[in-house]
Amino acid sequence: MLTHVGQSASAVDGSSSSKAGWKDVAAAYVGLTKPRVIELLLLTTVPVMFFAARGIPPLGLVLATVVGGALSAGSASALNCVYDRDIDEQMRRTRRRALPRHIVAPRSALVFALSLGVISTIVLLVWVNPLSAALSVGANAFYVLVYTMLLKRRTTQNIVWGGLAGCFPALIGWTAVTGSLAWTPVVLFLVVFFWTPPHTWALALRYREDYAGVDVPMLPVVAPARTVARQVVAYSWVMVAVSLTLWPVAGTGIFYPVAATVLGAGFLLEAHRMLARTRGTEDLGVIQPMRLFHSSNLYLSLLFVAVALDPLIG
Repeated sequence: MLTHVGQSASAVDGSSSSKAGWKDVAAAYVGLTKPRVIELLLLTTVPVMFFAARGIPPLGLVLATVVGGALSAGSASALNCVYDRDIDEQMRRTRRRALPRHIVAPRSALVFALSLGVISTIVLLVWVNPLSAALSVGANAFYVLVYTMLLKRRTTQNIVWGGLAGCFPALIGWTAVTGSLAWTPVVLFLVVFFWTPPHTWALALRYREDYAGVDVPMLPVVAPARTVARQVVAYSWVMVAVSLTLWPVAGTGIFYPVAATVLGAGFLLEAHRMLARTRGTEDLGVIQPMRLFHSSNLYLSLLFVAVALDPLIG
């Protein structure tokens, strides 16, 4: 990765970044962390802490876990931006990021990313516990080394296995409270694992021309929309089934399974609707993959809110 970073660092250092105002530069550094991704990851961390505590966990512990988790996710995202800046510059969805716009130099972004990673590890190690810190480091290493550098540009299954990194917050939230692992967070880990392909493939279907243009073999690039939609439906059914196993595994109250059933039914309805819209067409205006993408965000958010509320209501 250091060789990759160094290729254009000298050409960018001190050019566009020197012309940008400090507010633009600050916003660019924040953008490197992909704040929306951080929000989603924290949304799967904090509710699990409530569930693990069977109520409201210590606020200091929640704050330390949130800060450490946010810095860790930001570090991984920034490293991803550094490594992928060559293709980000060519894709409509990503060309406005800091590195393609040359507001931040690659070398500076690398230092920033590594610094966030070190600080996040210290925060989790000192104010949470060593297991949570180790899981955080492992998730980052997997995301950067396995997904970004190894899988993303080589296989259509890139997001299936690369998405494992995004499942770790469920484990981290649980271990932050309990100091150990159990089957309950593993179930929630698997929910996120099976949620990731439908969520990402819907977005990749919308931007498949971008991915094709930079030779990233996302499934929607190499397969017809109907094949993608069938895979989305299959993963969605497994995801909903796994979400319902939390009831017997963790001994939840009645609120969670009712919420999971209603939310799952809504998600499956949207997935089947997208499959129906792919019949005989590749027209994205007809298929409307972003409907499923936005529905997936809402589904995961509300499902984990139900995880947090269940012990409080019970």
